[in-house]
Parts: sequence; C-alpha cells; structure tokens
Amino acid sequence: MVYKLTADSITMFAFMLSFVVAFAATPFVKKLAYKIGAVDVPKDARRMHKTPKARLGGLAIFLGFLVSVCIFTELPKTVTGILLGAVAIVVLGIFDDRNPLSAKFKFVIQILAAIIPVAFGVVIERISVPAFVSATGVFELGWLGYPLTVLWIVAITNALNLIDGLDGLAIGVATISSITLLCISLLLGNSLVVVLTAALSGACLGFFPYNFNPAKLFMGDTGALFLGYTLATISVLGLFKGYAIISVAIPLLILALPIFDTSFAILRRIKNHKPIMAPDRGHLHHKLIDSGLSQKQAVAFIYAMCIILCLFAIFLLATGAVKMVALLLVVALFVVFMVITPRIMHSFHEENENSEKK
Repeated sequence: MVYKLTADSITMFAFMLSFVVAFAATPFVKKLAYKIGAVDVPKDARRMHKTPKARLGGLAIFLGFLVSVCIFTELPKTVTGILLGAVAIVVLGIFDDRNPLSAKFKFVIQILAAIIPVAFGVVIERISVPAFVSATGVFELGWLGYPLTVLWIVAITNALNLIDGLDGLAIGVATISSITLLCISLLLGNSLVVVLTAALSGACLGFFPYNFNPAKLFMGDTGALFLGYTLATISVLGLFKGYAIISVAIPLLILALPIFDTSFAILRRIKNHKPIMAPDRGHLHHKLIDSGLSQKQAVAFIYAMCIILCLFAIFLLATGAVKMVALLLVVALFVVFMVITPRIMHSFHEENENSEKK
C-alpha cells in the first residue's frame, strides 16, 4: 500500500527534518570553523563577548533548510532561484567569516545574489496602494518590480546582519519572523511557502540552543546574511507576489525591527559624516545594554517587540477567531511589555547606583 503524505504532514516533516539536520550539523560546523580559522576574536567595544568564539554556525542552518526543501518540494523555478542565490550568499558568508571582506565587495556580491532569484521569477509584481493612487487599490509595478525586488532582498539581507550583535538576537528575530510567515502562509493557503517557512523555522530552532546566551558559537555572516536573504525572498514569494489584496504593511511589520534599526543606523552615520557601512555602537541592542540591561534581558526586550509587531501583522490579515486571538495577544503582550519594562530599567539603574557608591 502506498501512503500519500497530506499537506499538514509535509509541513510537519519539513519542520522536523530541518530542525534535526541543523541541530546535528552544528557541532561539526563548530569544529570546521576552528579548523579553517573562522573565529571571532573580541577586538573592540562593539563586541559583547570576552573570549574568542567560533563563527560559521549559519552553515548548519543553511544545510537544514536546503535538505528539507530539496526533499519536500518539487523545486519549482522560483525555489530553484532562491536556493542558487542562497548558495552564493552562504559562500560569501563563509569567506567573510574566515577573513573579513570589504563592505563594498560584499555589497556587490549581495546584489548579484539577489539578481538570481529575480531572474527565476521571484519578483514583486504589484503592491496595494490607497484609492487616490489607483481606483483598483493595486499598482502594477511592471519593469520597476525588478530593481525594487533586488533592493528589497539586499536591504533585508543587510538589516538582519546588522542586528546580529548579541547572543541569540538575530536567530531569535529570524525565528519569530519565519514562524509568522508560516502562519500567514497557512492563512493564505500558499502550500509552497508553507513548506519553505516550515523548513526555515525548523532550521532556526535547531541552531537556537547553541546560540542563546551564553553562545557556544556564532552563526556569523554565513547565518545572518543567509537568514536575511531567505526571509526577503520568501516574503516576496508569499506576500508580494500574486496577492494584490495584501498591503505592503504586512512584510514591513514582520521585519520592522531590523528594517528600522538599519534605517536609523544609516541616518546616524550620515549625520556623523561616517561611511554608511562603517560599524558603530549605536544599534538598539547596544543602547539597551548601555541602559543597564543584561544581554538576556536586552534580547528578551527585543523579542517582545518583534512578537507584538508580528502578531499585529497576523491581526491585519486574519479574520474571525484568528483575528480576535491575535488582537488579544497583541494587547496582552503590549500591556505586559509596558508594565515590566519600566521596572526592569528602574531596578538596573538602582543596582548601578549602588555599585558606584560601593
């Protein structure tokens, strides 16, 4: 007797397989990182760790995602394009984790990698607009969709990389975002994107235990660039492409934190007459640490913000009971967030004052 897997079973197995592969591959990737010299040595005040840590952990995330997608999808043209671009991004990340490359060179490779899925049909074809712009509420982008998609992919790829400054931060934000994309894809009935997001969520969670504070290793540029790139391309495939009724606000809400943190970083560097790609210590996670929070508390604070925004994205899209549950969770988390945050900040300011007196 031949058994045919249901869509729900495929989603579950895609998640489980990517989780197992990423989890099992991480120790081997760690050994490989030390062997090839992909190690992060703390050299400046931006870095929060005190001892050298292996990088390259993102390779395990990529392997988990790749294996699961190759097994549980039929590899249509769009997915093939996403995977080929991902290979280019991962190779770039591996070389950068071993010997830091120049920002300009990485930027050029990122653009080339972003062009690959676009060439395979992963393109933002239309967006929702106000009625005064278009009577139908939809604006067809035409040829503008191609450069806009490349810009979106490169921007999100770098945005996630820039927030990778604390143990578990970028991987946690990526996990929350991918699970949100999974929920939205289920609501939309997009079976292909459901499998892709299930595979990505599983791979992220498989690596998460190794990266949460205190991290056993970092995912490095290999992981941060890959996750940003994959979230960007999947969001195009699942939210922008073919769903004219969906506002551009949905993907912007899901990825709001890395987008805004990156935007403020660019504006800050322009204001201070510094190169846009020059690193600094002005990101949100740095500010939270400087205000007195521990690494775990700063990460939890950002997680909470990300979850609230993602739940609100689901609320905008959902109907009926799902919409009500999402709204209640948003309100509940926001209330808890607003109540707990001042207390945490106050307690740590008191501890700092007491330590200074002593």
